[in-house]
Amino acid sequence: MTKPADNPADPFKKALAEATKTLADDPELTVTYSVDPPGMTADTMRLPQVSRRLTRDEVLVARGTADSFALRRRYHDDAIANRYLPSGPMAKDLYEAMEAARCEAVGARDMPGTLGNIDARIGAEAERKGYGKLRAAEEAPLPVAAGYLVRHLATGRPLPGAAAHLMDLWRPYIEQQAGGTLDHLNEVLGDQAAFARLTRQVIKDLGYGDQLGEDPDLDEDQADSGAPDEEPEGEEGDQESGEESEESDASPEQEQESQDDQSQAQVSMDDLADTEMVEEAELPEADAPLEPPPPPPHSDADPNYVVYTTDFDEEIRAEDLAEPAELDRLRAYLDQQLEPLKGAVSRLANKLQRRLQAQQNRSWLFDLEEGILDAGRLARVVANPTTPLSFKQEKDTEFRDTVVTLLLDNSGSMRGRPISIAAICADVLARTLERCDVKVEILGFTTRAWKGGQSRERWLAQGRPQQPGRLNDLRHIIYKGADAPWRRVRSNLGLMMKEGLLKENIDGEALEWAHRRMLARPEARRILMVISDGAPVDDSTLSVNPANYLEKHLRDVIAMVEKRRLVELIAIGIGHDVTRYYQRAVTITDVEQLAGAMTEQLASLFDANPRGRGKTLRRAG
Repeated sequence: MTKPADNPADPFKKALAEATKTLADDPELTVTYSVDPPGMTADTMRLPQVSRRLTRDEVLVARGTADSFALRRRYHDDAIANRYLPSGPMAKDLYEAMEAARCEAVGARDMPGTLGNIDARIGAEAERKGYGKLRAAEEAPLPVAAGYLVRHLATGRPLPGAAAHLMDLWRPYIEQQAGGTLDHLNEVLGDQAAFARLTRQVIKDLGYGDQLGEDPDLDEDQADSGAPDEEPEGEEGDQESGEESEESDASPEQEQESQDDQSQAQVSMDDLADTEMVEEAELPEADAPLEPPPPPPHSDADPNYVVYTTDFDEEIRAEDLAEPAELDRLRAYLDQQLEPLKGAVSRLANKLQRRLQAQQNRSWLFDLEEGILDAGRLARVVANPTTPLSFKQEKDTEFRDTVVTLLLDNSGSMRGRPISIAAICADVLARTLERCDVKVEILGFTTRAWKGGQSRERWLAQGRPQQPGRLNDLRHIIYKGADAPWRRVRSNLGLMMKEGLLKENIDGEALEWAHRRMLARPEARRILMVISDGAPVDDSTLSVNPANYLEKHLRDVIAMVEKRRLVELIAIGIGHDVTRYYQRAVTITDVEQLAGAMTEQLASLFDANPRGRGKTLRRAG
């Protein structure tokens, strides 16, 4: 019996862990690797998982993340940071981003090799978050841009493409408002307290001074100075007597000169004040300091919907969450588990295909005055030459230019048979529609962690602000892109069987995400089908916001999609009444009914004269 080969990534992981401890100057640090978001606590550092393939991108991102965390641990003092920490949310984000950039820049002075690794991490993160596609500063996060600019100025090193694009969107504004302050950046880089004071001044220059809170240095100065107005009686008496003697010794000419000098000084100060008032009054409007543009709303459906931070959200392809071998294994498990059901699902899919292809058969309009000559009518012309020629034209099919998106709930409550059946139904439906020249996209939504993840950790570290809004790290998964052939992504659906993937569900933002993706498609007709087994649930968010916070946002997003009518929206609820949310919906009581519900509802949309359009569909089961 041969011994299985060791994971080829293990030596790299061990070496990276030891190097990270040395770089952080903390031999007791515990370094782990996980598919969960990277993070660092008091005694543990969590780095991105490295697969057996040991690809160059994986290695660089892991090393860059490790270097970034290690330098922060080495050069960052929590006590100093908390002393100068602002109170407002935007000011806090700016402060944190600039401090992280400082730690990386200080480390790069002694260890230049960290620069390339951290560049790889920054570049990968910027690409993943789509920073390269942004076109206006209002769409870009100001704190991230400020952190990038600090790192660029401190190291003199160009940023990777997408990160440089984000920085350039905000750079003119930041340098116009805070350029004079940033000129002193390199003077204070090695002193965290001095850098914190500079950071607070930059925040003030950018228009967020009202979020700074009390100045800790001012409070300390007042405490050290005691009561400055109280002076010893003896010293005051000596001073007064000295002044009197000086005055008595002065000649009348000197007294007159002194009075003239004082009068001249007073006139000069008055003139200067008048000049400043005139200049201020005459300052043209175009030269007035620019106000920072307000951040864009997190939701088009509800501008008041608040998200505490989007820094830890991710939109990721299924193949990036597991190795190919693992995806193949999970897909085989999925096929084996659903073998008894595949026959019934296939029969329903064939039924849908026949209905679609029946509409694709050629149909003609006859007896027209122009078009293609109808050879079948030539006998009439031969029999009676006075009969005019007859022409025909082919009718167009209605749904050739169509895209369908399946948005699957990947929450923990779908674990087991519901998610298995949802996966196999999506798989068979994608194959069926692809045969009929209808493009299909398969998306999933969940969160990266239970009970808040890194978003909640930041919220706790920043003093638990009231009603922070959505307080968890989103994970939006692309199982199949609309343009990807089914055969290439078949194994991706096996990811739904992966242990630990299914967590919590924030439906409103997922629906808005899928809707935005569809609007970017060129097809004339867009159909979005949502499959879910419950209302939005995220314990971290609902524990510190109103109880209906996520549900209200879902209703607002649904109302927006249905009102715009750019996308046809239908929903299927598994054991959950989704008809109270969606106008076009069906609720099934048994998960075995899912395949029939999916095919019937899609078929009804493609029917030439669908019944009940605009009405709630009947419930199955």
